Amino acid sequence: MNPNTPEKKYFAELGVSPNTLQAITDMGFREASPIQEKAIPILLEGHDLIGQAQTGTGKTAAFGIPVIERVTADKHLQAMVLCPTRELAVQVADEMRKLLKYKKAISIATVYGGQKIGQQFRDLKLKPQIIVGTPGRVMDHLRRKTIKMNTVKFFVLDEADEMLAQGFREDIELILTDAPPERQTILFSATMSKEIMRITERFLTTPKHVNVLGSHANKPKIEEWYSIVADKNRVEAAIRLMDFYSIKTALVFSNMKSQVDFLTHEFNNRGFSAEGIHGDLNQSQRDKVMARLKSGNVRLLVATDVAGRGIDIGHIEAVFNFDLPRDSESYIHRIGRTGRAGKSGRAFAFVRTNELGKLKRLEKNHNTTINPHDIPTLDMLMDKRAGLILSNVKSIAEKANLENMLLYVQGLVEEGFSVTDVAASALKVLFDKAGGFYDKKAVFAPMQEEIKAAKGKSYKEDGKKKQKYRKFGNRRR
Repeated sequence: MNPNTPEKKYFAELGVSPNTLQAITDMGFREASPIQEKAIPILLEGHDLIGQAQTGTGKTAAFGIPVIERVTADKHLQAMVLCPTRELAVQVADEMRKLLKYKKAISIATVYGGQKIGQQFRDLKLKPQIIVGTPGRVMDHLRRKTIKMNTVKFFVLDEADEMLAQGFREDIELILTDAPPERQTILFSATMSKEIMRITERFLTTPKHVNVLGSHANKPKIEEWYSIVADKNRVEAAIRLMDFYSIKTALVFSNMKSQVDFLTHEFNNRGFSAEGIHGDLNQSQRDKVMARLKSGNVRLLVATDVAGRGIDIGHIEAVFNFDLPRDSESYIHRIGRTGRAGKSGRAFAFVRTNELGKLKRLEKNHNTTINPHDIPTLDMLMDKRAGLILSNVKSIAEKANLENMLLYVQGLVEEGFSVTDVAASALKVLFDKAGGFYDKKAVFAPMQEEIKAAKGKSYKEDGKKKQKYRKFGNRRR
C-alpha cells in the first residue's frame, strides 16, 4: 500500500447505528466517500457545518445519515432540507427513504412547485418528521401555515450556491429566520461566493468547515476537452465524438431554451434519440421526459443550466457544452453530471476562436486543465467502425451456425462472383449503413491549425488597437 494514500473508512467506524448501517449495506455501500468520512462525525456531534463538495460525491448521505440518526419517531417536523430544483428534492428524498429502510416510524414528505398542492396537504397532515422541498413551495406552505418551523432541529441547505443563483436568497433567509435559533444548520455548496459567506455568517453558529473539492481521492475522473467548432457543425461534431468513443448516454447543455428545442429536433432527425428539458416545460412534461430517460429509451438529454440541475439518470458518460456557461461556477455543476460515484467521464466544450480567453479563465478559476481535441475525421470513424464490424464478424464465424447463410453465398458464387467479392460487398453494406448518418459536408480543421489561426487573428487585432491608440495620442498632442 502507498503510505501517502489515505486509508478509507468504513461506515461502521463512523458511529452509525446498526439499523442505518444495514440500510447502507443494502444500498451496496461499505466504504465512506471523503465528504461522508469528514462530515458525518462532525454532524453526529451536533456542530453546524459548511461543506464544499461537487455533485456526485455522496453529499446527500453525508448530511442524510446524521439527520436520520438524530431524528426521533415523535410526530412533528424535525428536519428541513432545501434544494434548488424539484428534481434534486425528489432525488434527495428518495435516497433518504432508502437510508430509513429499517426506521419505519420516520417519514419524509416532499414539497415543490409543479406538484398538486392537494397531495402535499395530505402528506403534511400525516406529520412527517422530515421535509425536503424547494424554497418557493416551502414559503407557500409557511404562508398557508401548513408547515410550521417551530419544532425544527436540523436545517439543511443543499447546493446553496444554486439556490442563490436562482434568486431564492430572500426565501431562504425568511425560512431560516422562522426556524428556532438553536437548530443545527448544515450548508453544502460547490462554490463559496460572498452571498454564501453572508448566509453562513448570519445563520450558522461557529460552523466546522469541510472542503473536499481539492481532494485527489474525491476528484471526479473527468477528461476535459475543447474544440473550436462553428455553430452550424456542432451537432455533427457531437455525433462524431459520441461514435468515436462509443458514448451511449450524454448530457448536452445550451444557454437558451429555443436552442434546446432546436438541438433536440436536430439530434432526433439524425437518428439519435433525444429529449429536451427547460424552464418552459410544465411538471407533467418534465415527468414524462424523466420517465423516458430512466427507461433507457433516450440517449441524449438536452438542457439549460437550471433545468439540468438535480437530474439523476444513472451514469452519464459525457457532457457536451454547446455554449460555454455564463459564469464559471456553472461549468463545475455541468461537468459534475458525469464521472460520478468513482466512474470516469468526458466533458467536451465547443467554442469560438474569441472564447479561448474565457476558456483559460475557466481553467485558472477551477485549477483544471481543458485540452484541445480534434473532431474525428470520417476516415478515423470508418477505421473505428471497421474494427468493431470485423470483431463481430470473427465472433459470428467462430460460434454461429452459418449453414443457411452459406446457401446464399453459394448462390452468388454460382452466378460467377468470387467468395472474396461476396464478403467484401457484405462488409461494404455494413460500412455504408454505419456511416450513413455522418454529414460529409462538414469540415473540421485540426485543432493545432485552429489555435494557430486564432492566435494570428488576436495578434492582428492587437496591432490594430495599438495603431488606433497611437493615432489617438498623436491627435491629443
